[in-house]
Amino acid sequence: MVNRIFFILTIIGVPISVIGSYLHWNEVVLFIIYCITIIALAGIIGRATESLAILAGPRIGGLLNATFGNAVELIISLFALQAGLVEVVLASLTGSVIGNLLLVGGLSFFTGGLKYKRQNFNVYDARHNSGLLIFAIVLAFVIPEIFSMDMNLDRTMTLSIGVSIILMILYLAALFFKLVTHRGVYAKEQEKKEEEHEEAEWSKGKATLILLLATVAVAYISEHLVHTFETVGQKFGWSDLFIGIIVVAIVGNAAEHASAVVMAYKNKIGVSVEIAIGSSLQVAMFVSPLLVISSLFMNYQMPLVFSFPELIAMITSVFLTVSITGDGDTNWFEGLTLLCAYFIMAIGFYLL
Repeated sequence: MVNRIFFILTIIGVPISVIGSYLHWNEVVLFIIYCITIIALAGIIGRATESLAILAGPRIGGLLNATFGNAVELIISLFALQAGLVEVVLASLTGSVIGNLLLVGGLSFFTGGLKYKRQNFNVYDARHNSGLLIFAIVLAFVIPEIFSMDMNLDRTMTLSIGVSIILMILYLAALFFKLVTHRGVYAKEQEKKEEEHEEAEWSKGKATLILLLATVAVAYISEHLVHTFETVGQKFGWSDLFIGIIVVAIVGNAAEHASAVVMAYKNKIGVSVEIAIGSSLQVAMFVSPLLVISSLFMNYQMPLVFSFPELIAMITSVFLTVSITGDGDTNWFEGLTLLCAYFIMAIGFYLL
């Protein structure tokens, strides 16, 4: 049902987006059309990537999922960065981290918990991901923030590039650890059986073509979406911080959000946890460093330095998530706790 809705929205939304951009429709109307269309396209990209991942095998498939998991948000951020909206980009990265951990995780735990009293997931994966989250958010993001206080922009950028390279190296090492050297070592028997019976929705050629076309469409619409931010912000009284943390983050990850909740309702809570925490790790250890390095080739450089409220929001999100997921067991109340934390932060960022 959801896939059919995404397909219909894509077929209608892409032509309307192109026509609207050429005829210069009202920017607020275009903003809404662009957001809905990008959400639908993100769903299509997710289905194509999943099919390729199953067909290519677990190792290459894992790499594909890691690469395209946040493709939509990465594309939007690159265009925003090119337009000089550095604050929006940093805010969207913050929004992705707290959105995936608190909103996606919270909705998944709450929805699954309403149907099942208890839901269990692989505690070893949870502990592994918890360590990476603490490293990436608490250590790698805090160091540039603190040290940059006594540095000029050039030294801050040098520090940011160094941290970014280390983050990407560790991220690739984490993929190698999970997909090659320790693949299946900590998996439960039920997880192994489910993996063996997976079937691809689309053929390799069809999935590749759809992925290519959807990515091109997202790139085109994202470029025009970025130019509507100023008008929309003035119209609704939204700051760049709020647009990045709430709007861009939710639009860029909407398809993953829906998938995680559906998986939790089907009692596949392990998949939901992997989506929520795995996506946060992708943003922190791959997308963020990639944007820092990409900014070197643009007119506006982006150091890996977040504002104090952004940093506090991410750190508290990490520790709350680690505390709740550390036992490999969850319920609806824990999900509600995560959701309440997200709404408290959303109110705070709106009022800034």
